[in-house]
Amino acid sequence: MEFLMEYGLFLAKAVTFVVVVAIIVGIVSNLGQRQRKGDKGHIEVLPLNEFSEQMHEAVKEAVLDEHQQKAERKKQKQEEKEKQKQQKKAAASKKDSDTDSEDKEEQRKRVFVLNFDGDIQASAVSQLRQCITAVLAEASDKDEVVVKLQSPGGAVHSYGLAASQLDRIRKKSIPLTICVDQVAASGGYMMACVGDRILSAPFAMIGSIGVIGQLPNFNKLLKKHDVEFEQHTAGDFKRTLTMLGENTDEDRQKFRQDLEEIHQQFKAYVAERRPSLDIEQVATGEVWLGSRAQELGLVDDVLTSDEYLTGQMTDADLFEVSFVQKKNIQEKLGLAAEQGVERGLLRWWQKLSGNRFYS
Repeated sequence: MEFLMEYGLFLAKAVTFVVVVAIIVGIVSNLGQRQRKGDKGHIEVLPLNEFSEQMHEAVKEAVLDEHQQKAERKKQKQEEKEKQKQQKKAAASKKDSDTDSEDKEEQRKRVFVLNFDGDIQASAVSQLRQCITAVLAEASDKDEVVVKLQSPGGAVHSYGLAASQLDRIRKKSIPLTICVDQVAASGGYMMACVGDRILSAPFAMIGSIGVIGQLPNFNKLLKKHDVEFEQHTAGDFKRTLTMLGENTDEDRQKFRQDLEEIHQQFKAYVAERRPSLDIEQVATGEVWLGSRAQELGLVDDVLTSDEYLTGQMTDADLFEVSFVQKKNIQEKLGLAAEQGVERGLLRWWQKLSGNRFYS
């Protein structure tokens, strides 16, 4: 009897604990959903010159002894005084200037740095478009936009939109430089070729100007288990290849025709933006490392983004621009993992059944 009472008490505590946890999870979930609806994200800007100087100072403090640090501080004070004198002279010369246009010509160049890390659906385009909109509101043709691009390619329509976003920069006559440190292949190269200059790390993978379409077919498996599949369409080519129905030679021919048409448009898009390319030589779907890609004309120089940006800091002010959307409470506590899996499976199914062409 005593055992049953203790067990009942334990069971009551366990049930109470589970109920409390369920209530807390429900509250957190509701708060997370409300927070997501109210937060549309915001632009963050990191002054890279200042950030680089802070890192430089941290290293100097670590490696210099006390005597050397004093000498370095003295040297910095002298340099600061000299800099202030030059600024006063520049301010005096500006006062003597008759027009605002002359002031603008003396403005220090600004370099706006954007990041694009592409997946198969080019989902980062939602952040990229916000960053470009913000930069275009401020930048002029005296400035420069640098995009650090990494992408192995993906869905044609998604990367077509991403490339169109970069085209907005060129239409404003703002110099656009694309830096590729690891990979810009297929749809990734479609984006890269929009740039006025393409810089590639020596072992970055460049190219893959081609199109692929693939999907499994389960028709024989269905027939084996006496499962009938019906599909009704209006229009001869509303659906060509299918996953569940029986594919015909006519379906396959139309599918290949669609692939070839997309490939021709891809080639024309690249050739228009890089007219010096032998497009027939490079539009084979092959991928080349950075050094060989330069020989073929796919990139303009072999240089990492770090080398290029560091070299710019002497004569320009660099700003890294990013669009940030706060994670909701669910994501912070790791409670959104299951939803993420469900969304991933849904996207996988959509890719197989709908979005069939990938560059």
